[in-house]
Amino acid sequence: MLAVLLLLLVCVCDSTAFRLTGNIALRAETHQSADPLNGDSAWRAVAGDGDRSCSSISSKRSPWWRVSLAQTYRIAKISISTGTEGISGAEIRIGSSLEEDGNHNQLVRVFSVRPGKAQVFKFRPVEGRFITVILPGVDRVLNLCEVEVFALAEDSNSDSELVNVAVSGRATQSSMRLGSAACLSLPQNAIDGNRQYDPSRGSCAQTDTESAPWWRLDLLRTHTITAVALTRGDQDVNGARVTIGDSLQDEGRANPLCVSVSFIPAGGTGCFRCVPALRGRYVTVALAGVNRTLSLCEVEVFGVPDQ
Repeated sequence: MLAVLLLLLVCVCDSTAFRLTGNIALRAETHQSADPLNGDSAWRAVAGDGDRSCSSISSKRSPWWRVSLAQTYRIAKISISTGTEGISGAEIRIGSSLEEDGNHNQLVRVFSVRPGKAQVFKFRPVEGRFITVILPGVDRVLNLCEVEVFALAEDSNSDSELVNVAVSGRATQSSMRLGSAACLSLPQNAIDGNRQYDPSRGSCAQTDTESAPWWRLDLLRTHTITAVALTRGDQDVNGARVTIGDSLQDEGRANPLCVSVSFIPAGGTGCFRCVPALRGRYVTVALAGVNRTLSLCEVEVFGVPDQ
């Protein structure tokens, strides 16, 4: 019976939640800053062949690369892989303007990627047709092997996945773990996109042992939320209540209830539907009782921002 329960808890939220499209940048129209040395290699970054062909753009000042989508989308996730030179301090901008080659569109991320690696960036959906990657500075080389772009979609298909809106939020909690491990137990650790179950490496949030500990996520604006997923740390979360709403009364615990958790194994992920879907800016995870410690390695929240 326990084995069946564990299998049910390590799960994927079902297809009625909001989803992302497949890669909409694949073989789309591309442009780049002038490069007399390498010519036009921008198309290589959307060829769909991983790191087998890469775009390399050198410039005396701030090289840039841009993909033009077929239409305007609400973009929520971008994956970027680089070649042997890596990328340091680049910008991702999204919008529908071509002023200054799109370099004045909304800034969604400043990032770095190690040589030969890929990195995924998730953020609150941004509307736009043009995605520009800019590398500010003098005598820089922008090396992109693959850029994949994923947008918000309400239809379900085998190539789509759920939208975790928690990664763009801000987290706080009722107390900090005492001692030398305090810096490894920050509330923001629970929304870093990493389910890793290893508190000693700073991958989990953890409160001190206290009465009625809580952890809260601020999504910065009201969202419609269909599901949440909790990855447990090394302390039990039996009886944890997940509430969602726009009120900060009682640290958000007075908001409508999504789920009351009965059991999640150490390091396991429990995925829970909110029936019906709930609207709110704040997601609170709270325990009742005395001498309790709340340990969360990841909190994922699936939904879309209200218009």
